[in-house]
Amino acid sequence: MSPTMASSLCVFAAMSGATGRPSSTGGSVVPPGRLSSTAQGTKGKRAVVQPLAASVVTDTPTPTPAIAPAAPPARPVVDAPRRRGGRGTGEHAAWKSVRQERWEGALELEGELPLWLDGTYLRNGPGLWNLGDYGFRHLFDGYATLVRVSFRNGHAVGAHRQIESEAYKAARANGKVCYREFSEVPKADSFLSHVGQLATLFSGSSLTDNSNTGVVRLGDGRVLCLTETIKGSIVVDPDTLDTLGKFEYTDKLGGLIHSAHPIVTDTEFWTLIPDLIRPGYSVVRMDAGTNERRFVGRVDCRGGPAPGWVHSFPITDHYVVVPEMPLRYCARNLLRAEPTPLYKFEWHLESGSYMHVMCKASGRVVASVEVPPFVTFHFINAYEEKDEEGRVTAIVADCCEHNANTTILDKLRLQNLRSSTGQDVLPDARVGRFRIPLDGSPFGELESALDPDQHGRGMDMCSINPAHVGKKYRYAYACGAQRPCNFPNTLTKIDLVEKTAKNWYEEGAVPSEPFFVPRPGAVEEDDGVAISMVSAKDGSAYALVLDAKTFQEIARAKFPYAMPYGLHCCWVPRTTSDA
Repeated sequence: MSPTMASSLCVFAAMSGATGRPSSTGGSVVPPGRLSSTAQGTKGKRAVVQPLAASVVTDTPTPTPAIAPAAPPARPVVDAPRRRGGRGTGEHAAWKSVRQERWEGALELEGELPLWLDGTYLRNGPGLWNLGDYGFRHLFDGYATLVRVSFRNGHAVGAHRQIESEAYKAARANGKVCYREFSEVPKADSFLSHVGQLATLFSGSSLTDNSNTGVVRLGDGRVLCLTETIKGSIVVDPDTLDTLGKFEYTDKLGGLIHSAHPIVTDTEFWTLIPDLIRPGYSVVRMDAGTNERRFVGRVDCRGGPAPGWVHSFPITDHYVVVPEMPLRYCARNLLRAEPTPLYKFEWHLESGSYMHVMCKASGRVVASVEVPPFVTFHFINAYEEKDEEGRVTAIVADCCEHNANTTILDKLRLQNLRSSTGQDVLPDARVGRFRIPLDGSPFGELESALDPDQHGRGMDMCSINPAHVGKKYRYAYACGAQRPCNFPNTLTKIDLVEKTAKNWYEEGAVPSEPFFVPRPGAVEEDDGVAISMVSAKDGSAYALVLDAKTFQEIARAKFPYAMPYGLHCCWVPRTTSDA
């Protein structure tokens, strides 16, 4: 066996979730409620991708830490991170770090907030991309910055704070990267230290816990910040933004990575754990109020040599949908000190693309179909299609699909984002709709749910009315594009029945995910607001509140300083005890 293959197998072993041979986890447990069966698909003819027709653009360093803590309400200093070899100038505020560790204060309002909007909007994402003079490579490398906007009685109070992961604290103390991030790795001082780093990679101890991706409110009220490493599950206080500690799973399922986007409801938490030794996925469920995941079932991959990346996945009332795309995890790339164009992944078009459906109740795979090639970060929703007698005949699953084009990953390098402003280099994307038959057919379908020109051929960062998760739905809220652009620059409301889109756009602005908040007591699906943090062209930042029905601006709550771009959001409603 070659050394490279042996190393790859070691990485597979370290990063795999054990379904038959569980391993225990250690550490203290944050208690609930406290704030401080495999079916193989039929072999047959390869599914053929149907490419979209070309369309016309329409209108529709030093050891000193880079972070200096300061007490609120001082105005944070915004730093333009230095690229290797020099300091960037004239860059958009969305791609600059906020150097101050935390801030809180009342926000200036423009417009009038609805009085029913009573709770806290949280947004997580990378917010620190440099350590001293050293600038990070990729958007996904940045240390997590949690943003809060609390709404009450027509007023808004804003805040931000760095999440105190071990990776962030080590970087702050040592002035350098100490854990393996998306594209950054600790710099080895010698060959022996490099060997030592590989050993810590095999054990998982060198993987980051930088929870810079998602933020979710569990059914028991705890708030988690998440990334793709299981150790990067961190409990935060939604009121103070304090980091309360690691969310320690008390089960013995093992694994080091999972989907960055679990499905969370008032009663349960679903996620996927990739198995890199025997390519496949464990489907697991956790009841609200516990830290114990329970194994539901396993899906074996039909392609190889490793599982497809599962950044997100959808569910329905009775099924879990497990995507297997040809953008697959790669142990060899995990070992590299310098990133490849696809970072931790490899593109294996020849391996095929598949969609699997598992029954929640039995853990049995009831469908496994081949589909045209696809690339997606984010699934929007899924639901069950029924016949006249109420029998489920198919699953429909929608996602933000990048036309099977992997270049989107490299377009998110910070140098590209900072240098290509105004250029039309954003790869095309669409609302991709899968139809997965449950009649034993070997193939599924993938098509555009609406004309991509409706949203400028940009599509990502999505949300829906939470009451419609896993159910038939009509509306989705996402980031679209007004060309030319190098990054999604509009907010868009998708009508999947009329197959139209309404778009919000402000010249030079970079909006983040529009998060839907329903009006209490609402009956109609789009009765509520969509909230997005926006980094403006002039260097300002504000929380934008749109009427979800008309998609017109209601109000904006202005921060007194620039705010970097962020990723995903959640809503924490005010409870009686908070009043």
